[in-house]
Amino acid sequence: MPEGARRPRRGASTIEEVARAAGVSRQTVSNVLNAPHRVRAETLARVSTAIRELGYQPDQSARSLRSGARRTIGYLAPVDDPLDPNPLMAGFLEALVDAAGERGQRVLLFRPAPPEADPVAAIDELVAARQVDGLVLADVLTEDRRIAHVAGLGVPFVSFGRTGPGEPQHWADIANDAAMAAVVRHLAAQGHRRIGYLGAAEELPWMAARRAGFLAETRRLGLSAVTTTGPAAGAEPAPTVGPVAAVRELLRGPDRPTAVAAGSDLLALDAYEAIRAEGLAVGPAGVAVTGFYDSPLCRHLHPPLTSVRLPLRALAAGLVVRLLDQVHGEAAPTGGLELPTELVVRASSA
Repeated sequence: MPEGARRPRRGASTIEEVARAAGVSRQTVSNVLNAPHRVRAETLARVSTAIRELGYQPDQSARSLRSGARRTIGYLAPVDDPLDPNPLMAGFLEALVDAAGERGQRVLLFRPAPPEADPVAAIDELVAARQVDGLVLADVLTEDRRIAHVAGLGVPFVSFGRTGPGEPQHWADIANDAAMAAVVRHLAAQGHRRIGYLGAAEELPWMAARRAGFLAETRRLGLSAVTTTGPAAGAEPAPTVGPVAAVRELLRGPDRPTAVAAGSDLLALDAYEAIRAEGLAVGPAGVAVTGFYDSPLCRHLHPPLTSVRLPLRALAAGLVVRLLDQVHGEAAPTGGLELPTELVVRASSA
């Protein structure tokens, strides 16, 4: 330890001692511990230093009894295959745990029990047990019954994904249509005039928004577009077949696209397979490909995949702040939080 540095004290310190050391009131120390967003940055740093130097450790059980707060956030984990996990949701969970921890919160994962796997029943069970202060929902669908149910219970909640008109706007999300429009502009800047879009067979709200953004931007730029998930201007959709077969059919057509924008990184892998199956190269010299999510695999593909990166840490932090504002009795958000994405350009398209 450097000379002159103060060692943390051993033994129990009191909140009053922390307040005296930091030159603040007892209530300010309490705010730093329970509602740090209400404290000025300079005061927060000073009190945090005093807590660390004095070795103060608040009695969490006593605080919970006094306030009724569990300091725990419930996250209704989307159904997933543990042998083939969704890389986006795995990354979001990591970001959520970190964002919650910075606010002195824990994250409790829960999931509906089989065989019914009813999310509403799982929510009711958790709320009745009084184990959490609020809920985080993800993969929000159109007219998602979880949203209406939680709102009806009066439980603080936020969602990763947009809620519908007339529903509480407690969400954080990206602009999927604008993100895909940026992909189209990038490909156009590389000289592509015929661009294909590869989407999922089941058009979830975020995937539908990506396709809509693709079609709107190709129309605006006067490009030729073809999509495997819906009609494009001047083009018929490909038959409902697997993604590899769908891309191969696009590449055999009279107006073969010189680039394919995929609605996810995994779909981009299907595009790679289809392009190579047709004897073509992936990249500017053959058929350019882009993905969506910028999952870790993008850097390790050959060639590395251009993809849209989501601001997962900013999304998680925004959700935690909005949720804790509700928990602490502050006004619920009246509008959603939309955050920008970043197009990470790699050799698959440039």
